[in-house]
Amino acid sequence: MSDSYASTPNGEYPDTPNGHANGNGSPLASQNSGSTVVRKKLMGYVGFANLPNQVHRKSVRKGFHFTTMVVGESGLGKSTLINTLFNTQLYPAKEPLPPSAERPKTVSIESISADIEENGVRLRLTVVDTPGFGDFVNNDESWKPIVDNIESRFDAYLEQENRVNRQKIVDNRVHACLYFIQPTGHSLKPIDIEFMRRLHAKVNLIPIIAKADTLTDDEVFNFKQRVLADIAFHNIHIFQAPIYENEDEETVAENEEIASKIPFAVVGSNQEVQTADGRTVRGRSYPWGVIEVDNEDHCDFVKLRQMLIRTYMEELREHTNNVLYENWRSEKLLGMGVVQDISVFKEINPAAKTAEERALHETKLAKMEAEMKMVFQQKVQEKEAKLKQSEEELYSRHRDMKDSLERQRLELEDKKRRLESGRPLTPERTNPTKKKGFLRT
Repeated sequence: MSDSYASTPNGEYPDTPNGHANGNGSPLASQNSGSTVVRKKLMGYVGFANLPNQVHRKSVRKGFHFTTMVVGESGLGKSTLINTLFNTQLYPAKEPLPPSAERPKTVSIESISADIEENGVRLRLTVVDTPGFGDFVNNDESWKPIVDNIESRFDAYLEQENRVNRQKIVDNRVHACLYFIQPTGHSLKPIDIEFMRRLHAKVNLIPIIAKADTLTDDEVFNFKQRVLADIAFHNIHIFQAPIYENEDEETVAENEEIASKIPFAVVGSNQEVQTADGRTVRGRSYPWGVIEVDNEDHCDFVKLRQMLIRTYMEELREHTNNVLYENWRSEKLLGMGVVQDISVFKEINPAAKTAEERALHETKLAKMEAEMKMVFQQKVQEKEAKLKQSEEELYSRHRDMKDSLERQRLELEDKKRRLESGRPLTPERTNPTKKKGFLRT
């Protein structure tokens, strides 16, 4: 092994980021923050090229967690599609409810978990279902229980991160949300737009046109264009496959083909049916023919499975952790008072911030209490004035009545004396001088 020193005009090697040596072991030297990084030329095999294999063994040993949420109105085939995606009976067959059965009044959240193993790779799959969504006459805020569930999972993960022992952190965050759109053939309904507007910043949205076999190919194409136009008009962010540099042409073409199928028009079925040429396929049999689930000419199920499971499952997990969760975490910590100063990287003590807010709150409460006491005293004074005025009026009436009764008593006593003395009760009137009229002739 020999040492060599070299540098480029900008201090970095032009073919590799950050001035790192390329794969052929060329001698390099770069200038980074005033310090010279010495590059070594390997004359033989060392072994750190085996790091990807080490990561692979570690990942297989630990296993993977993936949580997907299915949202849509009842009868759109959500459970059937999940069973078809993972080729297992995660959801049992649902029995139709009788007309007299009581319907739920709010959107409920149901979770089902299963351990799936394929070629030695273990996957802990959790499916979150939302029965009742869009089934009511008034669907205002029907999205709120779903948002609360997603944020509660973020809260649980944040709590695990804040523990002293973080060795066993379980990732129960929702990594993908399959939103089922009713195949109306027109455009998105207001409930669809409102739901996606509320959740696109918290979860990876993947729009799906359910029961695509009810539409013709032209109707599916036009419906997709209208759905994409509504999504763009309302600034709704749906999951887009990431584009990496130095990808081969085949991978780029495959990614573009997957992106061109969004929203996915799918048909779900775990039943095996016979085709006209004698093949046994998963699909649905109709009088006019057979819809094959795994046939890309019939629906987009294969592309959906390829994006969700085979190609971009890890990207969905990374985007949830690095973008969606981090944005939510930043807002959460800012709300708790953890504000970071970019210039000096100084954070406010949450305890001091809480104490300050408590002092302000207590001051406000004291002010409100003083105002309430002042209002109470004013009301009491007004009431006392009214009572005093009423008392004076009653006293005046009592005095008048007493005087009246006293006069009546004196009159009665005077009449009594007159009767006892034999005098008439009424004094005799003296005969007044009568006016004489004109003398008669």
